[in-house]
Amino acid sequence: MLNLYDAVRTNPSYSRLEIGGFLFAEYTCGVTAKKLPVWTETDYIVHVVSGKKTWHTPEGSWQANPGETLFFKKGATIVEQHFEEDVCLLMLFIPDALMRASVREVLSSLDLKAAEAAPIKAALRVENDLALAALFQSMRTYLAGTEKPPEALVRLKFKELVISILTSGDNPELAAYFRRIGATASPSIEEIMEANLLHNLSLEEYAKLCHRSLSSFKREFMARFHESPGKWLLRRRLDHAAKLLRNSERNVTEVAFDSGFVDVSHFSRVFKERFGAPPVAYRRDSSIPA
Repeated sequence: MLNLYDAVRTNPSYSRLEIGGFLFAEYTCGVTAKKLPVWTETDYIVHVVSGKKTWHTPEGSWQANPGETLFFKKGATIVEQHFEEDVCLLMLFIPDALMRASVREVLSSLDLKAAEAAPIKAALRVENDLALAALFQSMRTYLAGTEKPPEALVRLKFKELVISILTSGDNPELAAYFRRIGATASPSIEEIMEANLLHNLSLEEYAKLCHRSLSSFKREFMARFHESPGKWLLRRRLDHAAKLLRNSERNVTEVAFDSGFVDVSHFSRVFKERFGAPPVAYRRDSSIPA
């Protein structure tokens, strides 16, 4: 899968501003693939200037049209391209360290009651926010200039956005998520894995998503799940594949790919080892236990 943060940060054709891990970019799509699997270890905000895009996750799909804004949690998605018109996106990648520091500083100076909200899904539609619009406008002005703005000024602009999200009431789910980032030291391994287990990521990429070294990730994973990440992923993906075979009309190849496998032959072999029958026979014989 493509690391979207790295791809945007290193592509010389994109106008971008990078300061202290904070990355703002004006992204014009040059991708020719209809669907592109991507992932990023940072949360990010996307605002569509022109054209449209659709993001697919196991939890659902989100399409954004001109003038609309989406927030994405760190993790993997499938981005669907629409080629009817040129696409221009404004993308704001927000490292946890910047989010955490900004939220903690803001909360220490504001008298806000704790807000209860269910965990947000992989993506969230963002209601129009004046601070966000001002941040995007400022960043685009900086991109058009020749001098890089001071880091302190960029941090101040972002802090204004955090204050607006936390106090306006227009985006309560996003506000609750911001507060949660501010209250935690690192992402939850369990939440990251549950949200991204069907995507074909390496263990190194899962570790990076969880903001751990590979050795720390494996050690904490074993302590939490009592099995290795590889065994856990295989078991959960096979369980998902079994449900698809019984409850959908997808063919075996589609089931394999939708369950995180890239090799159909490998999928068929490990499926038979787990359930005692190859995928096609498993679908036909309802007496085989799941």
